Amino acid sequence: MLLMNLQRLSASSLGGRSLCRRLTTQPNTQHPESLKRQQRQTPTQHESPPYKGQSFDEVVELRKQYLTPNVTSYYKKPLLIHKGSGSQLFDQDKSYLDMFGGIVTVSVGHCHPKVNAALEEQLRTLWHTTNIYMHPKLHQYAEKLVAKMPGDLKNVYFVNSGSEANDLAMMIARLYTGNHDIISFRNAYHGASPYTMGLTAHSTWRYPLPGLNSGILHAMNPDPYTGIWGGKQCRDSPVQTTRSCDCQEGQCKATDMYYDQLEQLFKYSLPRGKVAGMFAESIQGVGGTVQYTKGYIKRAAELVRANGGLFISDEVQSGFGRTGEHYWGFEAHDIVPDIVTMAKGIGNGFPMGAVVTSRKVAEVLCQALHFNTFGGNPLACAVGMAVLDVIDEEELQKNSLDVGTYMLKGLERLRDKHDVIGDVRGKGLMIGVELVADKETRQHLSAPHFVDIWEMCKDMGVLFGRGGLNANVLRIKPPMCITKADVDFSLQVLDIALRKHSEKTH
Repeated sequence: MLLMNLQRLSASSLGGRSLCRRLTTQPNTQHPESLKRQQRQTPTQHESPPYKGQSFDEVVELRKQYLTPNVTSYYKKPLLIHKGSGSQLFDQDKSYLDMFGGIVTVSVGHCHPKVNAALEEQLRTLWHTTNIYMHPKLHQYAEKLVAKMPGDLKNVYFVNSGSEANDLAMMIARLYTGNHDIISFRNAYHGASPYTMGLTAHSTWRYPLPGLNSGILHAMNPDPYTGIWGGKQCRDSPVQTTRSCDCQEGQCKATDMYYDQLEQLFKYSLPRGKVAGMFAESIQGVGGTVQYTKGYIKRAAELVRANGGLFISDEVQSGFGRTGEHYWGFEAHDIVPDIVTMAKGIGNGFPMGAVVTSRKVAEVLCQALHFNTFGGNPLACAVGMAVLDVIDEEELQKNSLDVGTYMLKGLERLRDKHDVIGDVRGKGLMIGVELVADKETRQHLSAPHFVDIWEMCKDMGVLFGRGGLNANVLRIKPPMCITKADVDFSLQVLDIALRKHSEKTH
């Protein structure tokens, strides 16, 4: 790689300290074998490219005039992003390390050359026909994608988003079982369409629409940090909560108690033995990277099936190697779901999604006509295949495990250093950092204080996401190509922001 220069943040802006990141001329395009032989040590960045578009003020005015007023942006002064490369984003005059990946969507890196090339080649030959005609890419991609799935999960229907995927999964579960009621968790997010909004259990994402909860029940969330039960032995993560716990190795008392609450839901709120299905994110994303107590999901899936239902794993955020140890998040729960939904990282930012299930379950869609105009279009399938190739060739699942664990341990050290960090959790490159006002009570940090820290990180060149019901969790889900050097820079920036916030508030 050709090193071009060092990007330095001014010492004055960092309280007398200086940070630097090495820059390279292009995204990582080394042959896969060379990637296997060496640990990547430098962030992959372009020089800041010139911006020739409309001014910031002009864009703001256009936004106010033509976009619906609910469309909001991060930060007090929103970023005007015009280019991405690898793990980097660029506004008019500055580069940023993207530690949120376009809301957990950019899986293999912004503008990855292999994905770009696949899209460019396809758009020169065929954009669109819909599935009334056959085109080869759809079938090639279907074969390639389901090869990644275990068991009988060998039939796929392509859609355009995670909400569409979960919409379809709900319909399939109800058709297949002949039952109506569906369970999801409190704190879950499964989409914002009128259908999936009922599954989503965050008041901030729900409109007062009639029939929203028709046949949908929300189970108690088995959260070992802020839930009623749980503690330092209850989570499958390299970093455990500091909350006290009586559980022994290989045993989780909290799971027993949360499972009892789920049984109560079946006993009192459902027709006996009749449930259509249960949805679960393998790790809750929008809810703040919340992990469940050990063994809960497997027991929940068994209970659902014993009552006639299907278990649906929402892999929209946790799939495609992001959790590191496994290709799919549900594998960590030792289950094979009946239906799997996916989107976001499936296309590295290209709008696409999918529902994967068994042939037996999929046959219920033959009861009537069901059609998606753009699902599985040639462009999407070309991109999807390239994404799968890059994940394998560049060993991004392994990178998620290695670099993600490295970051989790670094964040654990920051938790022990700073009172404002209440919890660090996650697996691979699906990480959450919960900020609190009081470590003992786990009271969430108020919005003004959270925003102060978050804005400082942005000003120093690192973009984190924001999540959780109280919007007090740093969501860290970067492109899976990030390096340990990227992590070191992020940790240093966060450390400084937390220290400066503490100095201002004490």
